[in-house]
Amino acid sequence: MQQFFEVINAINGVMLGVPMLLALLLVGLIFTVWTRFCQYRSLTHGVGLLTGRWTGSQGEGAISHFQALSAALSATVGLGNIAGVAIAVELGGPGAVFWMWIIGLVGMALKTTEVTLSMLYRDTSDPDNPHGGTMWVAKRALPALSGHLKTAAPIIGALFTLPLILFALTGGNMFQAWSVSDTTHAYFGIPPWVSGIVLAVIVGLVILGGIRRIGLIAGTLVPLMCVIYVIAGLFVIFINRETVPDVLALIFTSAFSPAEATGAFVGASFGTAFIFGMKRALFSSEAGLGSAPIAHSAVKTKEPVTEGVVAGLEPFIDTVVVCTITALVILTSGVWQRDAQASFDDVPTFVQTDAGWKPAVSALPEGDWKAGSQVFMVVDTDTGRQRLFGTVEQQGIEWRALASESVPRATDAGLYADYTGATLTAKAFDSGAEGLGKWMVTLAVWLFAISTIITWSYYGEQGVVYLMGNRAIVPYRAVWCALIVVACLGFIRTSAELDSISTVGLGFMLAINLPIMLVLGHKMTREYRRYFARIRSGDIRPTNG
Repeated sequence: MQQFFEVINAINGVMLGVPMLLALLLVGLIFTVWTRFCQYRSLTHGVGLLTGRWTGSQGEGAISHFQALSAALSATVGLGNIAGVAIAVELGGPGAVFWMWIIGLVGMALKTTEVTLSMLYRDTSDPDNPHGGTMWVAKRALPALSGHLKTAAPIIGALFTLPLILFALTGGNMFQAWSVSDTTHAYFGIPPWVSGIVLAVIVGLVILGGIRRIGLIAGTLVPLMCVIYVIAGLFVIFINRETVPDVLALIFTSAFSPAEATGAFVGASFGTAFIFGMKRALFSSEAGLGSAPIAHSAVKTKEPVTEGVVAGLEPFIDTVVVCTITALVILTSGVWQRDAQASFDDVPTFVQTDAGWKPAVSALPEGDWKAGSQVFMVVDTDTGRQRLFGTVEQQGIEWRALASESVPRATDAGLYADYTGATLTAKAFDSGAEGLGKWMVTLAVWLFAISTIITWSYYGEQGVVYLMGNRAIVPYRAVWCALIVVACLGFIRTSAELDSISTVGLGFMLAINLPIMLVLGHKMTREYRRYFARIRSGDIRPTNG
């Protein structure tokens, strides 16, 4: 499996490297200027559309503005906010939070643009089940730019569906399922495969109902869990309020300078904070990916711009609000830089094996250890400070081999419990009130995972329909549910592996979607300005006006 993750990391290193992330920022800033700060319109007019003060005339479609927003939010407000933020802080340090905020703000412009384009070019041949997304934008809009693109346009759309389906299977499905099973096992000792089977059955029953049932379930689960989660998060932050000023200062200073290694945290450079903050915010908000327009394209409206304005609220709710609360809970609790759970009698030395360097000690120090759980020690190598992981077994610790030119050196005699993703967030909530993380976060993980998995099943399904037609829906759904169980069988073990498997596909989606947005952006901004010009002229009025 180590070679598998090395290949995945190499792909992500290229496709989600600094150049791609900078391109994402640049495109977001361009559309912020072109739309004259559409973020403001989303926070004002978008809220009005949701509350009914403004309403677009009813048109072809299957769900309302609120259901579309809830369905799209169910794919974004979920484990990306719970587990994803934990990974960003654990691997990128406090500075990663700053870069998450940046993506959240420019992501509002990206989301408004891509959803409006999708609404302009959606396929409504079946009025009760419209199809939309980047693949349809490419197929329908690019030939209008040039006759030479008539043949290439459907192929470009098909190329987009491949990473869309890949990310749906990994980030939208397996990441969620693994996080559920890991948190449930950590607190209740339930075997991961049991959680996987239960989750697969629940998801299977929901996705059989299509987008209408998904919209109904998401519209119920997401607002309820968001309110519960936000209130619980604010409670923990209040308990740890004395540390909030220092944490906020640390977020800003660590965004542009290295974060010092302390306890379980092995330190992070500016580049690491930038990459993990941007990557996890992108994973959470989906801004610029071209995925959320698939759900929004099913909305009932004759005004394409209205749904784009509503969609702009997603990155704000998801990243600026919910992700920030999670980050502050983790940082104020101190669990991200926790002390060792136990200590060896002496600082371990290392021996060289055929696979690499391993600690000379395998006996477990006294402590509350569960068989199968992950532990680590902090070591210095020729490439810097890092974690060396091992698995708790009946006879002791089975260490993984570490590749290093020189002999690794343990920084101390400490042995740390590995809190991966959502489990780290749950432990942080426990700092506010004993058992809060155990019960509230576990419940949130299950509900958010269910809502995210069912929405991403629809996204991936639309990609499959574009490629192979409706005949492929049933086999796709069967594979989808099977992979939920597969993800819980133990091949993912650490935060780094979870980060790798959950983000493969993102870079390819960006590489196709961003150029399409730039090429067709003038059509979106023209419609956007016309819509608000009609409001100013009085052609469109509030429902109470």
